[in-house]
Amino acid sequence: MEVECAQRTFWWDSGRPADAAVEPLSAVIFDLDGALADVERDGQRAAFNAAFAEHGLDIRWSVQEYGRLARIGDEQRRIASALRRRGFGRVSTEVAAHVYRTKNELFERSVLSGDVTPREGLEDLVNSLYFAGTPVAVLSAGARSWVVPLVRQLLGDGIAETVVTPDDLTRPGPEPDLHGHALWELGLGPEAALAVASTVHGLRAARAAKLATLVVTTDYTAGADFTGAAEVRSEYDGLLASGCEGMHRRYWSGR
Repeated sequence: MEVECAQRTFWWDSGRPADAAVEPLSAVIFDLDGALADVERDGQRAAFNAAFAEHGLDIRWSVQEYGRLARIGDEQRRIASALRRRGFGRVSTEVAAHVYRTKNELFERSVLSGDVTPREGLEDLVNSLYFAGTPVAVLSAGARSWVVPLVRQLLGDGIAETVVTPDDLTRPGPEPDLHGHALWELGLGPEAALAVASTVHGLRAARAAKLATLVVTTDYTAGADFTGAAEVRSEYDGLLASGCEGMHRRYWSGR
């Protein structure tokens, strides 16, 4: 008989005492896409365009057009939508499936070739965290096969204390708790960490895990509603470990 596995619970799920002291910042948890690099714009978009070309399709998404299309979360539907607008009709879904597979192969090849670069100011921030003894974790909804090499390229060898993807979760589900798993691996409660996101979805996921969250927007997410964030910035702009510590302290002091 199949036995349903119990969902993992964490010691912080019972809540934080009202008179608890503010804990020092003990880790920073970055979203890979957007916070470390603009993977959608510089990686995925380029791979889509290369896949279209490989299949002989006269489609090339500009940065602006892709920003609009990225609102369609399902990538195959995104491709099929473009094909239908170009008169492919009922075969759009089938052709989209072939293009999607090619896109994934080309994207992973592109990542491994070093075509995706870190956001400006990220290197200074991460180095300052490293020298301050503050562990760095990275989360991604992508496949571990390309996420780990990309994190290594963006941050350097041995900088990320842990890298968490849905492949690391026994039961990832439709909304995998990557932040909770990262905290579990770091041995920390949410009051001891700061999350860094770049999208509304990333902010919501971090807040669901009860984390103070810094949002560093991209061209695609600027102007979105980031209510609940500890701070919203358009770039790192000289942010270092001491700035993260102050932001984290101010957030929890206000609670």
